[in-house]
Amino acid sequence: MRLVVTAAVVVSAFACGTWFGPDPGSPAAFAAAPAAPQLYELRIYTAAPGKMDALHARFRDHTLRLFEKHGIKNVGYWTGVDEGQREKLYYLVAYPDREARERRLVNGIAKDPEFLKAVAESEKGGNLTSGVESVLLAPTDYSPLR
Repeated sequence: MRLVVTAAVVVSAFACGTWFGPDPGSPAAFAAAPAAPQLYELRIYTAAPGKMDALHARFRDHTLRLFEKHGIKNVGYWTGVDEGQREKLYYLVAYPDREARERRLVNGIAKDPEFLKAVAESEKGGNLTSGVESVLLAPTDYSPLR
């Protein structure tokens, strides 16, 4: 699990252009730094047998856009490359804090008729996942993603 989290953060930091980040004492670093670290959530979906393509389609066609609509920041999405990991979808989303996460999930997307319809339609032939893991992450003081 540690390797997965590290890879997700490294890939995200590189993709965002913050691999090494600006000089901490530079005006750019001061202006770009948020007041408080964001809360990140690593989620790992294990696809039900034969459902990985449908899971990708739901995220591609609906979920990412609906996350953004509800203030859930999409950071990155990955699949494993090694045997035993290919049927898993790994993704990282961000929230301002734990309270915002709860509001945006429980009172936001979980009640959104468009999201509920997308889930129902995608699961007409059965659940798309056989397991879901969630880990809430707080960035370290030296993390490029804060």
